[in-house]
Amino acid sequence: MMNVIIVSRFFRAPKKFSLGNPKVAAIIGGSCIGLLAIAFGTGFALRGANGAAESQIAKLKQDLSKQQSELAAAREDAQREINAVAARVGELQAQANRLNALGQRLTRDGKLSDGEFNFGKVPGMGGNESVEDVPAGDLLKSLDELQTKFDESGNQLSVLESMMYNQQLQLAAIPSGRPSKGYITSGFGRRSDPFRGGLAHHLGIDFDANTGDPVLAAAGGVVSFAGVKSGYGNVVEVDHGNGYSTLYGHNSRLVVRAGDIVRSGQQLAKAGSTGRSTGPHVHFEVHVNGRPVNPRKFLDKVSG
Repeated sequence: MMNVIIVSRFFRAPKKFSLGNPKVAAIIGGSCIGLLAIAFGTGFALRGANGAAESQIAKLKQDLSKQQSELAAAREDAQREINAVAARVGELQAQANRLNALGQRLTRDGKLSDGEFNFGKVPGMGGNESVEDVPAGDLLKSLDELQTKFDESGNQLSVLESMMYNQQLQLAAIPSGRPSKGYITSGFGRRSDPFRGGLAHHLGIDFDANTGDPVLAAAGGVVSFAGVKSGYGNVVEVDHGNGYSTLYGHNSRLVVRAGDIVRSGQQLAKAGSTGRSTGPHVHFEVHVNGRPVNPRKFLDKVSG
């Protein structure tokens, strides 16, 4: 016969139960079955709780991964916008540098001293406005508007440059340089003819010179004639455009040919006394639309 002895501090003495007693056996068996049921139930409950926790953790991990992907995409979009703005700013800076250089050159060439045309100085600004952050979209729009203004300013400066260049070409075409370093020995208009003594109309002015002295172009242009002309001896004629032309006569030798392009101050010939001449000198004529005019007004304008 089997006995069960239970020792506990809750009992004053050990308790002995005999399994041979049917009632005791039933109680003990029921208790064991109850304990086993509780154990199995607790295990299933714990397993169910662990499964729910693992599912929740997996969902949180999935949400976190999604948020990280969205954050990375947002960072890439922001970086692309920053790169786009930086590229636009770089383009605008390059265009601003070009406009400043063009403005400074035009200011220098046009001899403009007004402070409004001082491209090297940043204009002052001020105010008491409130400041707020600029949205990326508004910033790009502002850059587009600034680009438009730069384009308009560039076009205006280009037109101004073209006008100034054409004006310089026109001024360069006007005879203004002296053909010789010598002094003027005979003026334009009525004078006593050196050969016959009567009155004659002198079509140009004469400069004192020695044989071989350089004869210089009074302005840039194209040599329209280089050869011998009756009364003038060895002659060079230069077409300056806009109806202006000049003639250089009585030369001892020519150093240019018809068709040559010459600059102002370039040597055309060597002074001499060929043709109808009493001695070495430089005969100089200015023609406007084919009509001879007094060269002195051009020379006086430059010297004055």
